[in-house]
This record gives sequence, structure tokens and C-alpha cells, in this order.
Amino acid sequence: MTGKPEAMPYVLMYHSVQEYESDPLLVTVSPRRFTAQMAWLRRQGLRGVSMRDLLTAEASGRARGMVGLTFDDGYTDFATEVVPVLTRYGFTATVFAVAGHLGGHNVWDGDGPRKTLMTADELREVARAGMEVASHTVNHMLLELADDTELDLELKESRMILEEVLDRDVTGFAYPYGLAGAREVDAVRAAGYSYACAIWRSEHSGRHALARTYIGDKDGPLRLRAKRARHHLRWGRAR
Repeated sequence: MTGKPEAMPYVLMYHSVQEYESDPLLVTVSPRRFTAQMAWLRRQGLRGVSMRDLLTAEASGRARGMVGLTFDDGYTDFATEVVPVLTRYGFTATVFAVAGHLGGHNVWDGDGPRKTLMTADELREVARAGMEVASHTVNHMLLELADDTELDLELKESRMILEEVLDRDVTGFAYPYGLAGAREVDAVRAAGYSYACAIWRSEHSGRHALARTYIGDKDGPLRLRAKRARHHLRWGRAR
């Protein structure tokens, strides 16, 4: 990418929020730390919102003070640990569900700690609580390794499954492992998603490869402030 990068909304990327003994993949934040992180956002005058809410507000110039909150994979703890905290602070968030494994567990993590995934009923419950449910493919497949047929299936079937579960449109997507090449970005756009989330170091940017900032259990106030400043330097004014 050359020249000045286009401005990007400030979006945080979480996975799981629960008590843990081992977290080799660095995808887990303890409930106490997560609550403190949400309290820090509030003290800074910021409000955590779903990608749906954030992008709608941006379109009408009302996004100042908003921070996107996203949770990949759709773990059960989103319903049990995350939503109660968000509700307490008046926040919303987007959860990206792996549509082919509802009620299962994170088989894509191999020997990593086993984590259960929300059921269809739990997805409906969090949607009723004001959270956005969006797609994270059917099988959590690394899309850069998929052929064109597999890519099309992972994008379109995951959306179809979630729309049947929720009885509402699913418009958002997140790339498994945060990785998105030009082919994948084009395919997501062609599949009809209105936006897609990648990761901070993605080689692409724009509405279908939105950068996100990883948040982990070590991120206290100083690290949160530094990460927000980094976003400001890389992508323009952090809202």
C-alpha cells in the first residue's frame, strides 16, 4: 500500500473470555481483566459497539467516541461472560460464529485447550440482547488454501446457516486467522457481505478488510492506551 493510508475505525479483536489455566494460543482473557478493559473504555469516554452499529454511525457522521468490539469463533463464554458485562456498560459487540460447528468446540485449534461454541439457541439469545452475529466461515478454514469452490461454499453456506438460525440478515464477515489476500477480499465482497474484518497487519485495507487490534489478558491501561495510539499513527485518528 502506498501513500497515506485511508482512515480506519478503531476495532478491538477478542476471542474467549473465561478463567483459564493454560492459554498457549493467547486467545483468552480472564473475566476480571475483560471487565477492567471495558471499564477503561468507559473512563476514556469511549463506547464499545458492534460493527453493525459502528459502520451505521460512521455513515451518518455519528461515530465519534465509538470503538468496535469483535469476538471471533463464537465461544460459549460470549453468552455467559461477555454479554452480561457489555449489557452493564451499555455496550454492544459483534460475534463471528463458525456456522458449521454450532454447539461443538474449537476443532481447528488441534491440541490447544478445548473451548465450547455457542449453540443455535445461544446465538439467538445474544442477538436478542442486541449483539450482532456475523460469519466466520463454515469450518474455520484458512481461506488462502481453499480452491475457488471451497471458498465460495465457506462464504455463502455459513451466511445461509446463520440467517436460518437467526431469521435475520447476516451482513458481516471475519477472515479465519485474520488473513485475507486479494482473491479472498474480492470473494467476500462478491458474496454480498457489507463488510469484513481482518487483522491489524493485513496487507489489504478497506471496508472488506478492516484492521483490528488484538487484545489479550496482558492488556491493562498502559497497553490499551499504547495500542490506541498505534492505531492513530497507522490508520488516522482513533475515534
